[in-house]
Amino acid sequence: MTSLMLDETRSAPHRVAVMLAADAAVYAELTAELARHDPALVVTVARGSSDHAALYLANLAGVVAGRVTASLPPSLVTRYGAGLRFREALVVGLSQSGASPDLVTTMEAARAGGALTIAIVNQPDSALGRAAAHVLAPHAGPERSVAATKSVIATMAAAARLVASWANDAALLEALALLPERLEAALACDWLVALPWLAEASSLYVVGRGPGLGVAEESALKLKETSGLLAEAVSAVEIQHGPKAVIGPGFPVLVYGLQDPGGQDALALAGDLARAGARVMVASHGPVGDGAIHLPLPPPLHPMLDPIVALQAFYPLAEALARSRGRDPDRPPGLLKVTRTL
Repeated sequence: MTSLMLDETRSAPHRVAVMLAADAAVYAELTAELARHDPALVVTVARGSSDHAALYLANLAGVVAGRVTASLPPSLVTRYGAGLRFREALVVGLSQSGASPDLVTTMEAARAGGALTIAIVNQPDSALGRAAAHVLAPHAGPERSVAATKSVIATMAAAARLVASWANDAALLEALALLPERLEAALACDWLVALPWLAEASSLYVVGRGPGLGVAEESALKLKETSGLLAEAVSAVEIQHGPKAVIGPGFPVLVYGLQDPGGQDALALAGDLARAGARVMVASHGPVGDGAIHLPLPPPLHPMLDPIVALQAFYPLAEALARSRGRDPDRPPGLLKVTRTL
């Protein structure tokens, strides 16, 4: 049995390969523009899954390009009419459809306020694409399932390409060329061993840190959308400042223990939680401690790209969990494919 969500998940490696092979002149022009403007600040504007890709972009911009980053709530512009100063800022809007009025209005305000503006949007001819000075297409193709998958992965990959080009990071650019084949390998990683612990769950935490936190946020959203789980993403450090009190024996926790400093913090936390009796599921490149379920990943590619690979491995689990709970992963109740907010 299959679904649109699973079919589109499986197409993500090819879509990323298409994106990486396209638009060389566009990225070269934008890299030159970034060199001329030398923005001191990166501001992201996004909603839903695209906002999780924006969080991933924010971590890359900080680690790779050395820029302070901020997520801008569109309501400051659309509902409160704030007169924001955007000089010396790079403002990046991320969206699948590019149709939501709040994102478009905010991007128009940023451009009028002096920002260098980029839209990473799967429909480049959308209102958001027209509002930005530059457009980068993830080339994910039409997405029919309400639960976005391939467009999220392709958007994250486009964000990595943008930052790697901007910073002229040779190692990251070289690793990007290998990303499609590593995404294919992720599809062969079987996470269904986690189904018994998740099938009857009503809530859980998803833990990450650094570049992996955006993937944790996206995983939590997909579990809400497709399986009706009250899933909350939390940093491996923030969980120590209160949220850990919720965790008792049998409480499920999905941990992204990747091969970077933040991922290793998450991995250490996983061991503590498992010893305390929580039902801990760890996505990692190697074995995990006693008491935790290991969710395998392919060999590490690059610390900034491994979160995308982990997300590719997660999506089939989310799809299978939804079906095991009697839900249609393609048609979450009460949701539409394109959401327009003000």
